[in-house]
Amino acid sequence: MHLTSHRKRRNVSRMGPVLASISKAFEQLRDPAILRVAAKSIAITMLIFVIAGVGVFFGLEWLFAWLEWEAGGFARAAAAVIIAALAFWFLFRVVALAVLQFFADEVVIAVEKAHYPDLAERAVPLPFRRDLANSLKGLGRALTFNLLALPVAAVLFFTAFGPAIVFLLVNAVLLGRELTDMAWLRHSGEPPLPSPVQRSERLMLGSAIAAMMLVPFLNFIAPIVGAAAGTHLTHDAMQRREGGDA
Repeated sequence: MHLTSHRKRRNVSRMGPVLASISKAFEQLRDPAILRVAAKSIAITMLIFVIAGVGVFFGLEWLFAWLEWEAGGFARAAAAVIIAALAFWFLFRVVALAVLQFFADEVVIAVEKAHYPDLAERAVPLPFRRDLANSLKGLGRALTFNLLALPVAAVLFFTAFGPAIVFLLVNAVLLGRELTDMAWLRHSGEPPLPSPVQRSERLMLGSAIAAMMLVPFLNFIAPIVGAAAGTHLTHDAMQRREGGDA
C-alpha cells in the first residue's frame, strides 16, 4: 500500500510541470511572434492538403479512364472527398508537425525571450542542415509508426474508439519526444546529451497534444501549443536538474 501511494504521489507531482507548461503555452497564444508562426504553419498545412486533394481528384480521373470506368463527375468528386477526408484524418498530425518543425525555432525563441532570458542567451541555434535532418527524421518516425499502427487500428475498426485510441497512444509517444527536442537540441551540445525531461512527462505532454489534435478546430493550434509547452517543460526540467546538481 505504501509503495502504491508513493507511486501515485510521484505521478501526480510529474503531472504538475506538464499541466503548468500547457497552461503557459495557451497564455502565450497572445504573443504576436507565436501568432505569426501559427498563421504560417496553418496556412502551409492547409495548402498541402488542398494541393493533395486536387491531385487525388485528377488522379482518380486518370484511374477511371485507365480502367474504362464510366463514372460520372459526382462519383469522382465523392471518391476524392472520401479519400481526402481519410488522408486528412490520418496524416494531419504528421504533416502539421513536419511543417511546424521548420518554424520550431521561432516558437522556442519567443518562449525563451518571454520566460527564460538567461537560458536563451546560452542557446545555440541549430544549423539549417541539422534542423532539416531532425525534421526529416521526425517525419520518418511519424510515418513509420503510424503505418505500423494501421493493421492494429484496422482490427479494431468496428469498435467504438479502438482506432482513435491506437493512434492516440502512438502519437503521444512521438509528440512527447518531438515537442521537447525542439527546445532541448538548442541547449544539448554536440553530440546531444540525454534530455532532462522525464519519459513520463514527455508521454503526458504528448498524450495531451495528441488528444487536442483529435478535436476539430483545436487541432489547428495544437502543434503550436505543443511546441510552446514542450519548451516550457524542457526549461523547467533543465532548471530542476541544475538545482539538483547545485
